Amino acid sequence: MRVIVLGNGLCGTIFAKTLRDINSEIEIDIFGQEQYLYYPRPNLIEFLAGHMPYDRLFAFSEAWYSDHNIRLHLAKKVEKIDPAAKTVEFKNRGVKEYDKLLLAHGAYAGVPPIKNVSISGVFTLRTLEDALNIQVYLKDRKKVAVIGGGLLGLEIARALNAGGAEVAVIEFFPRLLPRQLDARAATLLKQQIENMGIQGLLGKTTEEILGEGEATGLRFKDGGEIAAEMIVVAAGVRPYLDLAQAAGLETDRGVIVNAHLQTSHPDIYAAGDVSEHKGRVYGIIPASFQQAKNAAYNISGQLQEYEGTVPSNTLKVMGVHVTSLGLVNPEEEGYEEIFKLDEAQGCFKKVVLQNGALVGAIWMGTKEGINEINRLVAQNAKIGDHKTDILEDGFDFSQLKK
Repeated sequence: MRVIVLGNGLCGTIFAKTLRDINSEIEIDIFGQEQYLYYPRPNLIEFLAGHMPYDRLFAFSEAWYSDHNIRLHLAKKVEKIDPAAKTVEFKNRGVKEYDKLLLAHGAYAGVPPIKNVSISGVFTLRTLEDALNIQVYLKDRKKVAVIGGGLLGLEIARALNAGGAEVAVIEFFPRLLPRQLDARAATLLKQQIENMGIQGLLGKTTEEILGEGEATGLRFKDGGEIAAEMIVVAAGVRPYLDLAQAAGLETDRGVIVNAHLQTSHPDIYAAGDVSEHKGRVYGIIPASFQQAKNAAYNISGQLQEYEGTVPSNTLKVMGVHVTSLGLVNPEEEGYEEIFKLDEAQGCFKKVVLQNGALVGAIWMGTKEGINEINRLVAQNAKIGDHKTDILEDGFDFSQLKK
């Protein structure tokens, strides 16, 4: 059996590694559009911050692929998938046949409809090429505006600040990390990052990039302006759907898959940022990792159902640890929220319960108990009479073990 993988990011690489561990005979070909070996995307942040040299970006060497009998093809752009013929056609007109195909080619950086957004000095950060371009452009410039106060925007701000830039984060919503934090935690985070030199401008809609030829700043919908020599847009990602749609596969926000990660064509699978499972496009590393492994087992014939991934995000902004797990901002009735705030220590803890079961948590300013809380949220554990004292420092989590 020959398996072709489109995409050599985390999902495609973990899939290939898992499939090879399961079966030593299956032919595996990975086709990546970039010219680089697989690099974990979080490494780009550390690279920009000056904490990671170029040669340490990559997870596996070329030799690793040959040692595992995995054929890697870089800088190969796919033009067409033909599900009936079971072939993939490339830009150079080369055609490859497959028995099973995995779509793991991910997503691209979303850019809002901002006037003058194509001007020089405006960047996104999705690929190593993006990071290299940002690094070069920033050499002679210091003032940076990051559009987007989500996980990626704050990570970028942290990295550029560490490199000596003056950074302002602009967020459309009235708080930072609107999907991961509640209002109390977000207020505390804003205070802390501003104490560290990162400016936070909230409730701002960017209407125009200022400048002629090169970016010089931003103008907001309310008429306000801010000076900036470089703009980085961190406004989420969009799955690559063109190939799947042209091939007649069912899509919505992503490529729709069933519990076995199969698309609407049974010999084509999708996983990671490009896939949509039960109406959800996750776009997070834990989901990509889990889906990659499930897809490998399913393609090998050892069926495993993918049941979804509990959202889990961990961020470190200039030394501030922030972890968000599961449902943290319930909008319906029937949930109980309990929190503990210690502004002096910069700590915030919160648990969200439904019928006594732990369905979400925020842990900020401390790493103590994070692994245990993560496990409990994943299990929807009943915490009984401990719903308040679980927030106390030094709590003995062994009391909650099944």
